[in-house]
Amino acid sequence: MTIISVEHIHKVYGEKTVFDDISFGVAEGEKIGVIGINGTGKSTLLRMIAGQVTPESGQIILQNNLRVVYLPQTPDFPEHLTLLEYTAGKGENAWEKEAEARQILTHLDLTVFDQPVTELSGGQRKRAALARVLMEPADVLVLDEPTNHIDNDMALWLEDRLKRFRGTLIMVTHDRYFLDRVTNRILEISHGSIYSYQADYSRFLELKAEREAMALASERKRQSILRIEQEWASRGCRARTTRQRARLERLESLKEGKAPAAEASVEMETAVTRMGKKTVELHHLSKAYKDKVLLSDYSYMVLKGQRLGIIGPNGCGKSTLLKMIMGQVAPDSGEVVIGDTVRIGYFAQECEPIDPSVRVIDYVRDTAEYIRTRDGQISASQMLERFLFDGPMQYAPVDRLSGGERRRLYLLKVLASSPNVLILDEPTNDLDIPTLTILEDYLQNFEGIVITVSHDRYFLDTVVDRILAFEGDGRIGQYEGGYTDYLEKRLAAEAKAKDNAETPAAREESTKKNYKPAHQEKLRFSYKEQKEYESIDDDIAAIEDRLAQIAQEMSASAADFVKLQALTEEETQLKAALEEKMDRWVYLNDLAERIEKEKTGR
Repeated sequence: MTIISVEHIHKVYGEKTVFDDISFGVAEGEKIGVIGINGTGKSTLLRMIAGQVTPESGQIILQNNLRVVYLPQTPDFPEHLTLLEYTAGKGENAWEKEAEARQILTHLDLTVFDQPVTELSGGQRKRAALARVLMEPADVLVLDEPTNHIDNDMALWLEDRLKRFRGTLIMVTHDRYFLDRVTNRILEISHGSIYSYQADYSRFLELKAEREAMALASERKRQSILRIEQEWASRGCRARTTRQRARLERLESLKEGKAPAAEASVEMETAVTRMGKKTVELHHLSKAYKDKVLLSDYSYMVLKGQRLGIIGPNGCGKSTLLKMIMGQVAPDSGEVVIGDTVRIGYFAQECEPIDPSVRVIDYVRDTAEYIRTRDGQISASQMLERFLFDGPMQYAPVDRLSGGERRRLYLLKVLASSPNVLILDEPTNDLDIPTLTILEDYLQNFEGIVITVSHDRYFLDTVVDRILAFEGDGRIGQYEGGYTDYLEKRLAAEAKAKDNAETPAAREESTKKNYKPAHQEKLRFSYKEQKEYESIDDDIAAIEDRLAQIAQEMSASAADFVKLQALTEEETQLKAALEEKMDRWVYLNDLAERIEKEKTGR
C-alpha cells in the first residue's frame, strides 16, 4: 500500500534546477536508500518529505495520521537540557522511556547522561539526535546520514535495529555495506530526475548499468532514424500527402529528443613528491587524558607504500594519534620522527574553517595557482573542473556550497599540495558514493603512504592492507588485510576465549540445553503450507511465462525509454518474486520428502 506519493515535484535553488517534474511512491514497509552525487538534492528531497521544504510546484501527499520522524544532517539542539532529558523527552511512562533511552545512548557510546547537550561535540550531537529519533514512535523514519560519526560496532548495531524496524525507512547514507544489508529499494537522483530500483546497493549497480546501456541503445537508434529521415527530407519532399506530413512530424519529434545525460565524475589525479628512505616513525608513544589511557609505550614504523586503516570505538584516541603525527598534539612521552622528504596531506574529520565570502577558486589558489599531475601542470581552475566545480561555481562564495561539496573542495585542496603521505581522518563523511569510488581507485594507485581513520567498512576493505585496532588500555592490535579480515579474526579469537573460559560443568549444562529428545511431534504440513505446496509449481510457471513475455516486449520497445523503464522495474520485481518462490519450493519439497520418509519408516 502506498503511504507517500511524490507527484510532479519541481524545485529550484537560485539558477539550479534540483528536481524537474519527479514523481514516485513509497510503499508501507519499504526501506529506501537515496543516492546521488553531492549537490543533486538528496537532503532537499528528505526535507520535503519531512515537510520542512516546499517545492515550487507539485505536491507530496502523506497518508492520514502518518507519523514521520526526521533526522537532519545538522540537528538543532535546545538549551538547558541534559543528554537524557533531550533523548527521552517528557510525557507518560517517563521511567520506561528513560530506561530505553539509556540503553540506546549506551549503544551509541553516550554514557554521561546528565551532561548538558550544549557541551557535546559535533559527533556526539549527531549520535544524540539519532538516539532521540530512534526513541520516537514512527511509521516513517527519514534519516539524513545516520552513519556519520558512528564507529564500526555502532554501525552493526544500527543495521540490526533498522532491519527489525517494522515501519518505512527513507535514508541518505554513503555506507555501501549498510545500504546492502538494510535497504530493499534504491532511489537514484541524477540531473534533476529520479530513478527507482527494487534492489539493494549491489543489485542497483547492475540494474543501473543495464538502464544506461538501454538508454544508449535507444539514443543510437534515434540518431540512426534521424539521419535517414533527414536525408529523405533533404531530397525536397513536401507534405502533400497525409503519409508525408506524418513523416515530417516524426522528423521534428526525433529532433526534439534528448540524448541521455552523461554522468559527471570527479577526475582525481595529482603528482606525488619523491620520498626518501625515512618515512613516519612512532617511538614509545604514550598519551592519557586524566585516568583514560589512549596509548601506552606504542612504537610503529610505517613502510613505504603501506596503507594503514585505524579503527576503534569513539573516543579511544584514533584522531589523537593522527594529530600527534601532524604535530598538533604532543605525546606525554615518546616521539614522532618524520623523514625530511615526507610531504603530508592531512584531511581532517571536520573541514578547516573557511571564510564563507571567499570564492571557491581563491580557496584553491591559496594552496597553488598551478597543480602538478603525472602529465604536467594544470591551473587551479582546470583542477576545479575535474572535481565538478564548473565556471559559475568557481566564482561563487564558499557558503553557497552544500556540505558534501565543501568536503569535496577540501579534499581537492589537500591533494593539490602533491603529498607523498596522506593522513585521512574519516574521509568518507559527507562524500557521495561516486566520489568515494573514485577516491578509493585513486588511493589504490597512490604511490605514497596512506594512513586513514574510518568507520566505513567498505572503504577499509577496498583501500587498506593492514588494520591497527585500538583495543583498550593503550594497546593497539595489528591485523593483516581489510576490515572484513580483521572482523573474522576478532570473532574467532573471542569465540576461542569464550570456549577456553567455559568450565566443564558449564559445557555440560550447554549440552543439556541444546539436547533434543528423540521423540518429537510428527512432521506435517500446516493447512497453509499444504495449499501452497499444491499451487507453487503453477505460480512459478506463471512468473516464468511473464518474464519471457517481458523480454519480448523489451525487444519490441527499444525506442520507448519510459516503457522500457516500467518493464525493467516489473522484471526486477518478478525476478525477486521468482527467487522467493524457488526458495519456498525447495523448503516445501524437502519437507514433503521428510514427511514421506517418516510415514514409510525409511
